Amino acid sequence: MFDIIRVSDLRTRDVVNIVDGRRLGIVSDIDIDTIEGRVTAIILPGSPRLLGILGRKNDFIIPWDKIKKIGVDVILVDLEDTAALKWSPRQ
Repeated sequence: MFDIIRVSDLRTRDVVNIVDGRRLGIVSDIDIDTIEGRVTAIILPGSPRLLGILGRKNDFIIPWDKIKKIGVDVILVDLEDTAALKWSPRQ
């Protein structure tokens, strides 16, 4: 049986890397494959540039298969090779 989670619920949870314990941020968006009807990735906002005055860096895309556990207040991800993850320019 599957638990149902709303996108709005995901946007309130911290994302933490289980490899190094680092807090990566809060989910800003999700990527959905509309043909297969499934979530393919979560998207975290890029870090601010110059205290936010110059906007933000590119968004950080974490593939759905890297998510290990979605808890009540945290999402645990396994990111051993962060260089292989994609950065996406903010639209």
